[in-house]
Amino acid sequence: MNSNKVIYIMGVSGCGKSTIGQMLAKRFKIPFFDGDDFHPQSNIDKMSSGLPLNDADRLGWLQTLNELAKTELQKSSCVIVCSALKESYRTLLSKGVEDQTAWVHLVGSYNQIVERLNKRENHFMDSSLLQSQFDTLENPSNALEINIGLTPEEIVDKITKDIKMKSEFGLFGLGVMGKSLSRNLAQKGFNISVFNREVKGTEEDVAIHFKNSHKELDSAQAFSDIQGFVNSLQTPRRIMLMVNAGKITDYVIEDLIPFLSEGDILIDGGNSNYIKTKERYDYLKSKNIHFIGVGVSGGEQGALKGPSIMPGGNKEIYNLVKPYLESIAAKDDNNLPCCTYIGEEGSGHFVKMVHNGIEYVEMQLLAEVFTILKTMGKTPDEVADILESWKPKADSYLLGITVDILRKKDGNDWLINKIVDKAGNKGTGNWTTIAAAQLGAPSTLIASALFARYTSFYKDERLQASINLNINPSILNLEIEDVCNAYQFARIINHYQGLKLISEAGKSYGWHLNLSEIARIWTNGCIIKSDFMVELIPVLKEDDNILKNKLIINRVKALKPSINKVVSECVLKELTAPCLSESVNFLNAYATANSSANIIQAQRDYFGAHTYQRTDDNSGKFHHTNWN
Repeated sequence: MNSNKVIYIMGVSGCGKSTIGQMLAKRFKIPFFDGDDFHPQSNIDKMSSGLPLNDADRLGWLQTLNELAKTELQKSSCVIVCSALKESYRTLLSKGVEDQTAWVHLVGSYNQIVERLNKRENHFMDSSLLQSQFDTLENPSNALEINIGLTPEEIVDKITKDIKMKSEFGLFGLGVMGKSLSRNLAQKGFNISVFNREVKGTEEDVAIHFKNSHKELDSAQAFSDIQGFVNSLQTPRRIMLMVNAGKITDYVIEDLIPFLSEGDILIDGGNSNYIKTKERYDYLKSKNIHFIGVGVSGGEQGALKGPSIMPGGNKEIYNLVKPYLESIAAKDDNNLPCCTYIGEEGSGHFVKMVHNGIEYVEMQLLAEVFTILKTMGKTPDEVADILESWKPKADSYLLGITVDILRKKDGNDWLINKIVDKAGNKGTGNWTTIAAAQLGAPSTLIASALFARYTSFYKDERLQASINLNINPSILNLEIEDVCNAYQFARIINHYQGLKLISEAGKSYGWHLNLSEIARIWTNGCIIKSDFMVELIPVLKEDDNILKNKLIINRVKALKPSINKVVSECVLKELTAPCLSESVNFLNAYATANSSANIIQAQRDYFGAHTYQRTDDNSGKFHHTNWN
């Protein structure tokens, strides 16, 4: 059954129906209609001449309002103001939508109302007709009765409290991100329902406690039972899943399905694997339930204040959730939402996955820069000052937080010196590396950053190896400017590789991706936002390959001597810098006209008869040689 509701505000003329109806509609953010606007001209003329309407006059008018209610209920809830003085009138008004109708009766004395009515201008109801309305009035038995002696605000508050409207959006899962997104939606004025599971003795009343802890959630509905949560939502239901990626997402979907209706929309806002998103999309499509995979970046504060949002799925269905996602997203420099339709199926989660891969590299590069500067004899405070000075030419969110991290003290020492050098990961870097291998895209920096984390985890073995192999980095002979230039060089290569991977996925999966738009929504709200990302928006409008852009080519050329110096010095002084090293290695390979791959192809033909093409044969023919 459609869960939308029509609220009829009834009562004699002058009781304030229109004022209350408009305020209530604004409160609930639903359409408002004044029944007086739907009278035929013949009724208006009759009342203007001082004659009361009879039941025959009202019949067509009441039927028109009933049809209006039915039409609106197909789309949303609504408020309709109508005197509805007789029970027979109310029966006509609610015909066919009885279960979706709520009545509010505004009650006042004759003297109260006649005083109000005489103050109104340009209204066709003369106060002399008021007594006839009081005589006609049949008090309803099924209405919320409110005295008009209260202020309009008090009346609307009372109605809001008594009539539980269906929420327009649901959040399933109140972890860190789920809580922040819920508050963000509520702050934007949306009526929401929130759900969190309940585990007796450990997790009890999570949703209720969360609702009660934040003023903006006063009108939100909180649930720990799935059926109540689903039934609290307008149809088509829009439910955003904020649960851990993997099997839990599938379990949640199965738990929800029995209570969903055809046309409902599930939105996966977790870090799900894009392949699983495609599978879930197809599975739910078979049940006539829509599925949208949405990448959300920005962490706890970003989710609260405005994240970068990457939705993928059917575009028409996305348009049904677009107002919610765009409202809570961060804004770019032009005040446009950092949320855009990415493409079909699992493309939103794919783009978010690559975002995280780029993030891995940006983090690793800053870690390498810190290690280089530390080996040059700089304290964490001095490194922070150096990074701060780089902001005019290389600013980013990650650079900014690294400055803050390096300045943090713990007692008489810097906190960074007390943190164990074992880096964790949640799998997205792994997925990105696998996807790059499957698509044949050379995302070598992402792989290097991922394996640097894996290597860091072997702490005990590293300690032993440093003794056994006598690896002991010595002071580096470098200029600070060269380190900055090397950092900028590697970042260009990182962004090239990440965007190239997205481009290759678009071609392989038939997704229609707009890399310039993707760069735009990465300019705020997300972890990899930076000044360079802003620069890439116009560059990507010209070509998906940023290394074809003349300005970037010239910048790479200018920075190349510095990356050569830095990487060479690190190798000579036995300091590991995997991503800085790989950035220049990649560019050297990428820009090599004649590579060593001919040897590999000859080897493949030797042991596996895989054939090869010849430089002196332009036909494209493949050759095989008996190498023995």
